[in-house]
Amino acid sequence: MSLSQNRRGFASDNNAGVHPDILTALTEVNDGHVIAYGDDPYTEKASAQLREIFGQETEVFFVFIGTAANVLGLSTVTQSYHAVICPETAHINVDECGAPEKFSGCKLLTCSTPDGKLTVDMIASHMHGIGFEHHVQPRMVSITQATELGTVYTVDEIREIARYTHEHGMLLHMDGARISNAAVSLGSDFYEMTGGAGVDVLSFGGTKNGMMYGEAIIFFDKALCKDFKYRRKQGMQLASKMRYIAAQFSVFLENELWKENASHANRMAKKLYASVKDIPGLEVTRQVESNAVFARIPSHIITALQDEFFFYVWDEELSEVRWMCSFDTTEADIESFASLLRSML
Repeated sequence: MSLSQNRRGFASDNNAGVHPDILTALTEVNDGHVIAYGDDPYTEKASAQLREIFGQETEVFFVFIGTAANVLGLSTVTQSYHAVICPETAHINVDECGAPEKFSGCKLLTCSTPDGKLTVDMIASHMHGIGFEHHVQPRMVSITQATELGTVYTVDEIREIARYTHEHGMLLHMDGARISNAAVSLGSDFYEMTGGAGVDVLSFGGTKNGMMYGEAIIFFDKALCKDFKYRRKQGMQLASKMRYIAAQFSVFLENELWKENASHANRMAKKLYASVKDIPGLEVTRQVESNAVFARIPSHIITALQDEFFFYVWDEELSEVRWMCSFDTTEADIESFASLLRSML
């Protein structure tokens, strides 16, 4: 892509740049030498900050990307004859190129959902063949917060899923790539909707909310991850210069930068919704609960609209598109986009 094509848009919060405070933090830790592979004061500080939030009994591990956080988190607590129950729209099912199944050996058992959220009844539909050696054995339930459809599980919904999961000898994983947006939407703190609600393994994301790169895997029971350091190394996710991941998390958590960024992204999504919802020929298709707006628009305008403000088509058959807001989305972006959309329709 040339510089002339470096246009703003609503394709993904991954497309946004890096928050200036994060860049400053990276510069500040760039002076001098420290011991590699995480045995440095910056990694120690960030790990302590996360344990302060999620509990002193948790274990914290940093990795580069969200797919690695999900895959390593799931594979650490499963065997190849196990199954992971998840929504059919889950990132681990749709957007990770089969990596969870390749590296864990597990089968993904998917549920069709109207809003991207699992329920106990959906999970129960896969609870058969238990103890029967011809069937994979359900071991994990994986939920995403906020979901791929922009919806958010309430704390009570997570507690109910965790209760059922644990009663049936399973563990609960949360893909928290957009956990900050969910926390802002609920007015919740991180622990309340994770370990406090019964989550066992958390992929804690920062990349979609203003960081350059880096995710954390949180294990709420240390017994689950006693050999994880070897798995991380085999999984090619042991950063030699880990201070650059850790420093980002430190500033991300300090003074609640995560909340500032996510609040802005969510607020921009609400503004985008309000700006387009009454345009004739457009139908908003999902509840706007985080930083995503889904809509149906006539297929013949999509390409021309993408040329000005890039975004992705979610469902070509339905002509449903997804517009994502980020920490650096501006009101001017939304006003220009809505004006163009209105003129096209």
